[in-house]
Amino acid sequence: MFKRVLIANRGEIALRVMRTCKRMGISTVAIYSDADVRAPHVSEADVAIGIGGYTPRESYLVVEKVLAAARESGADAVHPGYGFLSENAEFARAVAEAGMTFIGPTPEAIAMLGDKTAARDLALASNVPISPGSDGAVATFDEARSVVERIGYPVIIKAAAGGGGKGMRIVEEASEIESSFRAAQNEALTSFNDERVFIERYIVEPRHIEIQILADHHGTVLYFPERECSVQRRHQKVVEESPSTAVTPAIRKAMGEAAARLVQAASYTNAGTLEFLLDARGEFYFMEVNTRLQVEHPVTEMVTGIDFVEQQLRIASGEKLTYNQTDVVKPKGAAIECRVCAEDVFNDFLPDTGVVSFMQLPEGEGVRNDTALYEGYEVSVHYDPMVAKLIVHAKDRETCIERTLEALDNYQIVGFKTTIPFCRLVIDSAPFRTGNYSTFFVKEHWPISQPESFLSSLAAIAAAGFTAEEQRRHPLPSHD
Repeated sequence: MFKRVLIANRGEIALRVMRTCKRMGISTVAIYSDADVRAPHVSEADVAIGIGGYTPRESYLVVEKVLAAARESGADAVHPGYGFLSENAEFARAVAEAGMTFIGPTPEAIAMLGDKTAARDLALASNVPISPGSDGAVATFDEARSVVERIGYPVIIKAAAGGGGKGMRIVEEASEIESSFRAAQNEALTSFNDERVFIERYIVEPRHIEIQILADHHGTVLYFPERECSVQRRHQKVVEESPSTAVTPAIRKAMGEAAARLVQAASYTNAGTLEFLLDARGEFYFMEVNTRLQVEHPVTEMVTGIDFVEQQLRIASGEKLTYNQTDVVKPKGAAIECRVCAEDVFNDFLPDTGVVSFMQLPEGEGVRNDTALYEGYEVSVHYDPMVAKLIVHAKDRETCIERTLEALDNYQIVGFKTTIPFCRLVIDSAPFRTGNYSTFFVKEHWPISQPESFLSSLAAIAAAGFTAEEQRRHPLPSHD
């Protein structure tokens, strides 16, 4: 096992990786930008090394700086977390060439599966269902128009490199194709320095389902209970749950086995996630592979009892997986994750900034908080607006919903606007409660007026026993 691991990340994921490392007796190394000098991951690490800069391009995305810190610290392994360099094949290769272990898949697997067109081709060869689309990347508008004429509307244009909803456009009629194609190319170039896009049939009102896998170096591949990730804004997830109300044991088995076939074909090792679209008939279609730990991995941890960071470390060190498929295929209870982002949910989810003047995290049975927030923490424009995750587990879905609502009612962050009210309304909505929702949830049900249930959650700070003077010093954020 490793002696010292450098975590090439920041915020809650850096703290989450450190938590497992410390439990396993592994020394941890943090890196930090000038903007993160007082960040919790810096003080929690055994060793912390500044790499300068304020923006990601000046700090966490600079391979040379990260490797220099790893060498200086004496780390024998690097955990990338998610985002930043986590799906960068050249970074994984550079780590290995520097004599350290990259805690993730091989550079070759990252390059193959991180490229959506290559992953799509491999899926087709592995008998994994895919929706009709272009044969590889589409370079010109004339090619794009030809593809669309062949497969029909609606279509979705996607960046071939990267993810997170960037470089993605839905096209429903001919008048939109040229502007959408150009916009997707431009956004792909800006976000990933790669303007290649591809086109595929858009599945109307699908469910977004993903399968977590683990694969060791000894030929074992395991798939785990699915995560439902259909509640999204700008093609980015906000609420996730496991298991999905739309997935039967038969679909779970078919989807899981398809995921296993694909990663085996890519000689993939370590943790990864395969994303699928599920239509109303129960047919599923492969979308992409995330060659890293997912933001929402705690949902699966809660319904399996497995620490996925620990499994990443063990696999990377050469150990065999000690579970078999029957051990992990059936979910134990239900779990829901709410992403807490610094965004104004009543103003098109625009990012918000500010300083945390007051914070109260929910507690109780089955409640988990993953966050790097503290009173005095400043949310800036430099980094992703997600600042925390609330994960709740219970014996069944109904109990989990009620427990999540109670936790959200007791969740207070003062200093900027957050997605807490949005999460509260999602969880308490009829579509979510019945499990009858799709990726169109936000389009169909948001924005909405502020019902009494929402107003009561905003009033929770007063119910916490604050005096009038304390409430004036810690005013509630406006959500008008």
